[in-house]
Amino acid sequence: MDIFAKTCNYDVMDSERIAARTFVGLGGLVWIVLAAGSALVYPSGVAIRDQYGPFMVLGLAVLALLVGWFYEYLGAILLFAGAVATVIWGVLAGWELGVWGLMALLLLAPEIIGGVLFLAAARMQKACELAAAGK
Repeated sequence: MDIFAKTCNYDVMDSERIAARTFVGLGGLVWIVLAAGSALVYPSGVAIRDQYGPFMVLGLAVLALLVGWFYEYLGAILLFAGAVATVIWGVLAGWELGVWGLMALLLLAPEIIGGVLFLAAARMQKACELAAAGK
């Protein structure tokens, strides 16, 4: 099955949308749990970061999910930009190999996969619109 085919297939489009939203939603949940856990287990003394960190992560996850839900191209661009920003952050922070592995598994891969799925769904939507218009 070619997910980048130029023929209209509503089942494939719906599957891509569901998978993309699932990646973004579950990824957000994972990061909310990680932020809350790190604030509880490793308090830094910075009350604002420890207290509001999980809520900031929640806000970003909900924002990414809502943008991708209604504007798939923009959602994909934001997810790809987040992946690039994560890599830049890692390079500037000098992450060790284990940190790179965790971030690749828990942040980069879901962002990239979700972005590709949003792009594929948007492309299928365009193919279905063109097919309905008779072009």
